[in-house]
Amino acid sequence: MLYLGLVAGIVAGDIAAHAAGINPLRTYVALVILTIPALLGSRLLYVVLHWPVYRENPRRILSRGESGGAQYGGLPLILLTSVPLLAGLHLPFGAFWDVAGFTILVTMIFGRVGCLLHGCCGGRPSQSRLAMCLPGRQGVCEKRIPTQLLEAAWAAMLLVGAVAVWRRLFFPGALFLVITAGYAFGRLILESLREREPAARPFNVFHGLSLALVMLSLAVLAVRWPK
Repeated sequence: MLYLGLVAGIVAGDIAAHAAGINPLRTYVALVILTIPALLGSRLLYVVLHWPVYRENPRRILSRGESGGAQYGGLPLILLTSVPLLAGLHLPFGAFWDVAGFTILVTMIFGRVGCLLHGCCGGRPSQSRLAMCLPGRQGVCEKRIPTQLLEAAWAAMLLVGAVAVWRRLFFPGALFLVITAGYAFGRLILESLREREPAARPFNVFHGLSLALVMLSLAVLAVRWPK
């Protein structure tokens, strides 16, 4: 599902590049190249957060047979990598990231469906009408909040909203900031619905990262928005 998401996301980015009037071939090349630091950063953040597991056997860190990734880890790495990459490809920074926002959202939709099928990133046990019989951290199936599907649905709503408001924003890069703030806000809520590890605190790293992204994105929007 991650592979299908990456392919579908890059196709969505190519369509958006044509619509935005930026070079679609160079945009395609940039999106393909940036998948490498995106996957690497996601994997490394996951490893850092689960370091006691990997400390005894470092070879597992980059093993292709090992699953596990934290998508927030990929974001700063691809943003930094994109600065020289986009300059070398002569692509406008803000306009490119508006296009890349569509790639990220489409990839996320497929990825979260993959999480559901894999049985990871599940929600807390619940008896609500939304609950589904899903496996938890120990592999035991019980009625749980389907946070994977809720996050996929939230990404789909952001995708529809992004298409609707794209032409109404006042500067290149604004759409990416809106998408980032919107996703982080939703993740801030959904993170509290996920199953926690034993003895874990209610406010975790992903709460903090989500809150920081919301505040940072809104701050940049406020500064750049025409007075």
